[in-house]
Amino acid sequence: MTSSLPATITLAGISKSFPGVKALSGVSLTLHPGEVTALVGENGAGKSTLVKVLTGIYQPDEGEIALEGRPTTFPSAHAALKAGITAIHQETVLFDELSVAENIFIGHQPRGPFGLIDWPKMHALSRDLLEKAGATIDPRTRLRDLAIASRHLVAIARALSVDARVVIMDEPTAALSHKEIGELYELVDRLKVAGKAILFISHKFDEIFRIADRYTVFRDGRMVGEGLIRETDEDRLVRLMVGREIGQVFPKKTVGIGAPVLTVSGYCHPTEFDQIGFELRRGEILGFYGLVGAGRSEFMQALFGITRPSKGAIRIDGEVAVIRTPNEAVAKGIVYVPEERGRQGAVIGMPIFQNVTLPSLERTSRHGFIRMAEEFRLAREYTSRLDLRAAALDQDVGTLSGGNQQKVVIAKWLATRPKVIILDEPTKGIDIGSKAAVHEFMSELAGEGLAVIMVSSEIPEIMGMSDRVIVMREGRIAAEYPREGLTAEKLVRAAAGIGGQA
Repeated sequence: MTSSLPATITLAGISKSFPGVKALSGVSLTLHPGEVTALVGENGAGKSTLVKVLTGIYQPDEGEIALEGRPTTFPSAHAALKAGITAIHQETVLFDELSVAENIFIGHQPRGPFGLIDWPKMHALSRDLLEKAGATIDPRTRLRDLAIASRHLVAIARALSVDARVVIMDEPTAALSHKEIGELYELVDRLKVAGKAILFISHKFDEIFRIADRYTVFRDGRMVGEGLIRETDEDRLVRLMVGREIGQVFPKKTVGIGAPVLTVSGYCHPTEFDQIGFELRRGEILGFYGLVGAGRSEFMQALFGITRPSKGAIRIDGEVAVIRTPNEAVAKGIVYVPEERGRQGAVIGMPIFQNVTLPSLERTSRHGFIRMAEEFRLAREYTSRLDLRAAALDQDVGTLSGGNQQKVVIAKWLATRPKVIILDEPTKGIDIGSKAAVHEFMSELAGEGLAVIMVSSEIPEIMGMSDRVIVMREGRIAAEYPREGLTAEKLVRAAAGIGGQA
């Protein structure tokens, strides 16, 4: 049921340009109390720029903002927060060395006499906010000791710590388990009942149709469609987003599977995984599926030399290989594209071309001197293959959207000419058009003889792209399935430890 109340906030004719790029061109957006509006569009469509305009980080070049019918401006992030605009971002910015409570109330701590922080009150308020966010976390816990999903719930609690009129949720479920996603839906329902206007940004259509009342679609910095969710469908949203038909989201190509390139046997870690063994062949895409905490990423990090296994062995092209560091992994032909690209994959503050060529300096140097022209050539070769959307290759990688940062990280490792590439959640948080591009490129790599390991929590992606699937549960291999005859029910049962035939 949609609201008949006046709009909480209205943006009209908003434009924003950067050198060489017009990020927003006359866009409009209206958010209503007690409703969820889904903002959808491909990476680079202008969604992140609009959020930064809403939260006072960017000032629009043109256009007007009205808060409950009154013209207003947000000259700073603090001004937007004071006006009741709060955001939960996909790449959460939190402080590892501070406690959970300090992270929740940073910048607006409750204070007692003489202006001192009222610690008991802050801990009590934090506990209440965490319960509302569906988290059972001690507010005194240092943030660095929390898992990714728990950090995300802390970010949600921080957003709730402000008496918000508008709550912006940017890919809020990206790091959450199925149970936590259900709790987030319940939280959104409570926010709607409380009359909050919610802007929900997601690339997952099941979430959009489950949670949203309205939709607004951006494409190439313009608003190209809006309406009620109940009056549209997935096909129409896709056409609006990409301006074309997506014939096949999972363009899996049939390629010949070659000889074994990687053999893993008895890989163990004292706390994360146990007795992992499998064989990976040239031209094969091997999917790894499992629920949050199954140990998939932890195993991949050990395979890449980030952490040390307690025992186990690997062979590359039949020869025993000892990998103790990422440098040794790259030298042996194994590369790893991590899930947390902002923290582990890209070097924020460096330009795109230097990010791409960082592990390949021996190819771009001569007599100890880096040749910038060669760096640009190598970066252009691999970023163009991935359809990177950027104004220029000397653009700071930190200014790119999440999906384009992912492409830079993939390009960086492909430039090393590996034998095995590990893609950990390769399409996490990127739009349907970019997903299709990454999937198509994945198939091309397999066709060229590269062996691919794909870790994914998305069942359609696992089923659509894998030649074989290994399911992990509680640090062990729970099942292995060929592509033929694979069903979603088989995957879920194995991952959840549910017995019986699927």
